[in-house]
Amino acid sequence: MSGSGDLASDIQIKVRDAIRKGTLPIGERVTEVDLAARFGVSRTPVRDAILRLEADGLLTNEPRRGLIVSNLNHQQVVELYFMREVLEGAAARLAAQSASDIELETISALSALESEPGVTLDALSDINVKIHNMIALAAHNRYLLRSLTQLGITMSLLPSLLAMGDRARSAASEHRAIVAALLERDSERAESAARAHVRSSLQHRLLQTIGRLQN
Repeated sequence: MSGSGDLASDIQIKVRDAIRKGTLPIGERVTEVDLAARFGVSRTPVRDAILRLEADGLLTNEPRRGLIVSNLNHQQVVELYFMREVLEGAAARLAAQSASDIELETISALSALESEPGVTLDALSDINVKIHNMIALAAHNRYLLRSLTQLGITMSLLPSLLAMGDRARSAASEHRAIVAALLERDSERAESAARAHVRSSLQHRLLQTIGRLQN
């Protein structure tokens, strides 16, 4: 039973990652058979994973369509980013105060990887997630971490912006501003930089949405 549960967790993570990277698009119909074939497993762990993904809000059962990858409307996106700004700002503030030196060095090293020549979009996406996760861990607040983890699950429904225009470059610059404040243990500046980073991300996402509506 534990093996089946572990497999279901693995599938859950893989589906979440596929949604985040856009290889499983928003609104796409999902079935047990398709997911079992996609990951080369039986339908039993897939069924368990689907239940968890529905509980997380990543999959939705729609009348006449069946199970689909959930789609957030404009208001939900704005509300989600509002909470992200509050929580990530708090995480950066606490990390500046409480992080160990090795945690700050790790965040700085991850940020430096974004500027490495030849870094791929997939690698940038993974680095981006690791930077935010490391800051959340470095805040050393279990309740904040729990809230950020749940928020991150919902954020999986919003495809990465890093391939859009100059977002990869601007995001890397914003990360460097956060890291600089963290290394100086300037909690106020770290929170301000983290909040500015989230607001910039929301602006890019809204501009992308407007452009899609006009096409």
